[in-house]
Amino acid sequence: MKKIVILSLLAIFATSSFAKKAKKEVVQEAPQSVTSAVKPVTLTETVSYALGANIGEGVSQNLKSLNIEIDWEFVKLGLGEAAIEKNQFSKDEMMAAFSKLDSIAAESQKLKAVEQRTFLEKNRNVEGVMVTESGLQYKVITLGKGAKPTAADKVKVHYHGTLIDGTMFDSSVERGEPITFPLSGVIAGWTEGVQLMPVGSKFVFYIPSELGYGEQGAGGMIPPGATLIFEVELLDINPNE
Repeated sequence: MKKIVILSLLAIFATSSFAKKAKKEVVQEAPQSVTSAVKPVTLTETVSYALGANIGEGVSQNLKSLNIEIDWEFVKLGLGEAAIEKNQFSKDEMMAAFSKLDSIAAESQKLKAVEQRTFLEKNRNVEGVMVTESGLQYKVITLGKGAKPTAADKVKVHYHGTLIDGTMFDSSVERGEPITFPLSGVIAGWTEGVQLMPVGSKFVFYIPSELGYGEQGAGGMIPPGATLIFEVELLDINPNE
């Protein structure tokens, strides 16, 4: 599947540096309520459908915060015609189209960076919010009385993670099951922040992108340059030891 992802994105964005800059949000999403009367059954149909779905997901994710309208009928038309070597655009026309996307992506990236900085600058002045030397911001909800972990420890936690707009990207609370992991194996904001917590504590962390996933983002849910908000409850240190 990994190879299909790479091939899909290369096929769509190979003529531009856009793939490196694009983020995550389309103004016009593909229809959400479409139900197909045709189900893939044979091996050829199944593989073909999976390839098309993979390309569609790649397009959707990579265009996800650009302020442009995507006409999915023309996406399908371009894909179909190019596949049979009937592309209506010359190489120059393709380059011109992707150059426009590059410009939109760059402008969108600047606006997003300003939005993240503005949030952190305002948040540091909110009552109860503390700021460390690294730029990590945190707020104590409950202060426990147990020991504090070190970076060499494993910790057992419950957490709920959102973006600054409230979008949830991960939550052990929602799954109903805490998670245990080595504190040295997570993003820098977690490694630093959880060491501030005595067992039994609940903190909220506001993690700048440089202490999170940086300009790469993560998966399909955390865009490049994102500030992360985690509500974390420290349940135990080195459980089962």
